[in-house]
Amino acid sequence: MKKTIYIILLVFLATNVFAQARKKKNMPPKTETKTKADTSLPSRTVIVTSAFQPSLKTTSKINFIAVSPLPDTVKPVLQYNVPAQNLIFSYQSPALKPLAQNIDTAIHWENTGFLKAGYGNFTSPLLQAGVSLGDGVKSVVNLRGYYTSSKSATREFQKFSKTGLEAIGIFNTPTNKNEWSGRVFYDNNTQYQYGFQPDTLKFSKDDLRQSFTTVGGVVALRNKTENAAGVSYNPNVSLNLFRDNHNANESNFIIKAPISKQFGKIFAFNVGLTADITSYKSDTSSIDNNLYYLTPAVVFRTPNVKLTAGIIPSWDNNIFAMLPNFTAEAKVNEEKFILQAGWIGYFNKTNYQYLASVNPWLRQPTFLLNTRIKELYAGFKGSAGSHVTYDAKVSYLQFNNQPLFVNDTVTGRSFEVVNEPQMKAIRIHGELGYTVQEKFSFLAGATFNQYSGLKENIKAWGLLPIEINASLRWQVMRDFTVKSDLFFWDGPQYRFKDMSSGKLDPALDINAGVEFKVMPKLNAWVQVNNLLNNQYERWKQYPVLGFNVMAGVTWSFGDIKAAMAK
Repeated sequence: MKKTIYIILLVFLATNVFAQARKKKNMPPKTETKTKADTSLPSRTVIVTSAFQPSLKTTSKINFIAVSPLPDTVKPVLQYNVPAQNLIFSYQSPALKPLAQNIDTAIHWENTGFLKAGYGNFTSPLLQAGVSLGDGVKSVVNLRGYYTSSKSATREFQKFSKTGLEAIGIFNTPTNKNEWSGRVFYDNNTQYQYGFQPDTLKFSKDDLRQSFTTVGGVVALRNKTENAAGVSYNPNVSLNLFRDNHNANESNFIIKAPISKQFGKIFAFNVGLTADITSYKSDTSSIDNNLYYLTPAVVFRTPNVKLTAGIIPSWDNNIFAMLPNFTAEAKVNEEKFILQAGWIGYFNKTNYQYLASVNPWLRQPTFLLNTRIKELYAGFKGSAGSHVTYDAKVSYLQFNNQPLFVNDTVTGRSFEVVNEPQMKAIRIHGELGYTVQEKFSFLAGATFNQYSGLKENIKAWGLLPIEINASLRWQVMRDFTVKSDLFFWDGPQYRFKDMSSGKLDPALDINAGVEFKVMPKLNAWVQVNNLLNNQYERWKQYPVLGFNVMAGVTWSFGDIKAAMAK
């Protein structure tokens, strides 16, 4: 840079000198008259110096400042299918039926048993025993037996006894695709017709004794999973032999063959055949009561809707009747609320065994007519939170051949069965439950019936218009449990022996009990029945026992085979 500046200055000075010399050459000579002073400027040298430091160009840098993205206004669609975390129980215990259970092979199966004994203030012994057998994988067998009796201290013939034995077995096939189940049982109920009036009449024990004995069994086969064709089946055959102590006997032979065929994940076709054959004989009557019907139906099922459409062609003692079978369920609010509606038809088989279970003081029947029912209903069910369950339904029912019970016209101690060919009813039913695991449960149910349209009877003799049940189980501590039950019903209509009618008083029965551990395998229990000492009547002229208290122990033991080996 310095050299460049020097060269520029030298060129500039040389050009200036050259220009002045050329000017002087072209000027005419001057005549100097006198000497003047030299006014030309002297030449000067200018030196420019500069400090230079080389540097690099500033490079571009990445900008790390975070910029928030634009919000997404599209809502994501999330599908959840969370199963209910609580159990729904019926307020009234249904009939026990053997069901298959997939046994976890990681858990060691142990055969256990129990022995329960107690005694009450109405000369009431109680004895129950049960034991389980099998390996828990290929077979499970449960054996149970019971005996109890009670006797009033004020009424001579107010006493009863119950005895029963039962064996239930479940057996897997070698391929583990099918399962056999069976049940055999013996049951005996004995009571006396103590409700005669006037009570000054004299009867022998044999005249008043009512003893009913049932021996029976059932065998069933079902596939545990759908086969390759999507078919599920569960045929079963049962036989009951029933008799009383007055030379009446009855056989009930039942065949059921339900089959279900699945078409994809939405459609299914169900069909079933039922043959219910009854033969009844007594000293004065011989009755054959046979019922056959088919149940074809198409089922449409999605995660939120279930529809069933079918018909039930039936032959009731060779009388043909077509019954409806249409139901619908719709889930609302993530399966916690379900709407339900339907128009259905079904039969209540009327035999001697059924009539004796409803009213054990009846006379031997002289006819057996099956009850045909058509029901139109609507309601809802569901759960609130993880502990509360509910169910409510309103129904309109039509009855054909409904059995009713009236006192005899001599002493009133026995009941005659009368038939009502046509009857209608409005029924409101509701259930409510609150459960917390196995520590606390409260279940309650109520049913209201309004009967009307009777053709041959002025009242629905013996049928309850209002019925309310409740049950409480509370595990206060690990080894202390409280139990309680409540039963309430409004009194039914009755016909007395002079043909007059009346209505029984409402009834309220409250039971309570506790059970606690005394030793590792020994529990003690106390049960109090009819706390209010209310001697109400379910059937006219038959008051129940009053305040009753029972106490006893329950002993639990382990594998009976291992105990016997020791």
